[in-house]
Amino acid sequence: MSEESGPAEQPKVPEASGIDLARFVLRAAKEQARARGQAAQDRKQARRGGLRSGARADGRDPLPLGSAINGLIREKAWETPTAVAGVLGRWPEIVGEELAKHTEPGPHDAEEGILVVRCDSTSWATQLRLLAPQLVARINADLGHGTVRLIKVYGPSGPPQRYGKLRAPGSTGPGDTYG
Repeated sequence: MSEESGPAEQPKVPEASGIDLARFVLRAAKEQARARGQAAQDRKQARRGGLRSGARADGRDPLPLGSAINGLIREKAWETPTAVAGVLGRWPEIVGEELAKHTEPGPHDAEEGILVVRCDSTSWATQLRLLAPQLVARINADLGHGTVRLIKVYGPSGPPQRYGKLRAPGSTGPGDTYG
């Protein structure tokens, strides 16, 4: 059997009375007054020929350069890359002067948390590999935990690969005879 039912009963909301009602009415009156004041100000600016800057600061005033850049960094979500770039700019402070002379920080992969560092000799690359855990801890102390998870250390790149025993002076390899 199906029963006919009327509209679903909604829980009773107590009606505002006394002080609550007065607060509600006051809030509504303030919002209406604010809207009327804004409309009047818009009409006044339209009569004067559009937007003009006044004596007081408002949203149309130019921003200081630092504030504008910080706003752009927040808007584009570049906080981590700029923080890493700041730390890499202070590389000699972080790793020490002697190690900084022989190493060069490279790109930082934010997704993987990998920082690439290139060294000018294999001995300095070995030294940096031994110091990598301490460096990760120092960098993360500045940037926040987990920003850099791993430091990949590369030694110096070797000379270009030469094919064959006999080479002509000034030759660039097998490609120069066909080009």
